[in-house]
Amino acid sequence: MTLNRRAFLTSTAAGVAAAAIPTRFAIGNTAKIKIGVMMPFTGTFASLGEMGANGLKLALAMQGNRLGGREVEFVILDDESEPSRAPANATRLVKSDGVDVLFGTVHSGVAMGMVKVARETGALLVIPNAGVGAATGALCAPNIFRTSFTNWQPAFPMGKIAYERGYRKIVSMTWKYGAGEEAIAGFKEGFEAAGGAVIKEITVPFPNVEFQANLAEIAALKPDAVFTFFAGGGAVKFVKDYAAAGLKQSIPLLGSGFLTEGTLAAQGDAAEGILTTLHYADGLDASANQSFRAAFAQAYGKEADIYAVQGFDAGLLLSQGFSAVKGDTTNRPALYAAMERAVIDSPRGLMTFSPSHNPVQDIYLRKVRNGQNEVIGIAARNLSDPARGCKMTG
Repeated sequence: MTLNRRAFLTSTAAGVAAAAIPTRFAIGNTAKIKIGVMMPFTGTFASLGEMGANGLKLALAMQGNRLGGREVEFVILDDESEPSRAPANATRLVKSDGVDVLFGTVHSGVAMGMVKVARETGALLVIPNAGVGAATGALCAPNIFRTSFTNWQPAFPMGKIAYERGYRKIVSMTWKYGAGEEAIAGFKEGFEAAGGAVIKEITVPFPNVEFQANLAEIAALKPDAVFTFFAGGGAVKFVKDYAAAGLKQSIPLLGSGFLTEGTLAAQGDAAEGILTTLHYADGLDASANQSFRAAFAQAYGKEADIYAVQGFDAGLLLSQGFSAVKGDTTNRPALYAAMERAVIDSPRGLMTFSPSHNPVQDIYLRKVRNGQNEVIGIAARNLSDPARGCKMTG
């Protein structure tokens, strides 16, 4: 066969015939690009997984469901927010289903399993929510990108804000788990750098929501303010208990934005006046945000949130990357270089990427007024995570 092929290519006629046969890439270019969507679709984080996946799908629908000219196919897997199964699930998507891109997830423990598989297999991983610092820190890699935040990133600017508002002694409180501990550490770094002191760090077992003893301790300590990291149902319970304990009027409550993100309706009047910092707010006055929210509501019949924004931006990032290589999934160096250079006109505002592939983005100062997270300022402009331990190679 080798000799015959060489003989063929010595003749003009055979050369023309050979030219009519698609090249290896051209054959591959007719195939669909597979995206393995590994998100929680059941359990506590089901709504977050659905919103993130729908944000991704909306972004690609706006591109005709194509990346670099190639059709997109989604392979959906419910990760159930179960870290122990994450490596096997991600491996199945890459090796059995043959996905070109891993997209996920919400739970930081599951994300770490996906990071492990991405580093071992070289698969492209885009993280649309999980804020675990190591993914773009000590375990950073050329094929790992994030379109959300690190747990440090929204919390750190609140330290300076708190000091500027005259607070000098603060108590922090969170669940004893990775996301909470990283967020508290970020706030503490910013607050102590400004000159303040965290006089007590309170942690409670995850997902415990019995806070009465802790609130009594806070009342006895009499700090200038309290900084917290809670989310979901725990955030609802904490905010309501804090107000019921009579602390709201005397000790201001501050938080990473997830304290009041998606929880305000359930928190009611107890949330009024709470200050938070986050990389998005529903009412941001930007044309990209307004058009995105309108398109999302039309497509899915519900209002978008931060989780939808982060999934949407993942789609925009993939679109820029694959457009640069015309859909060639084999040209990884050029694909990653294009993604590194990407400038995303996000609903949150313009977003770029740090050398560790984490978003460089504005962090907004928000205050709860009349049941809404209103933007009252910018806590930090173009904030980049320090990516401690990241040694990018490849």
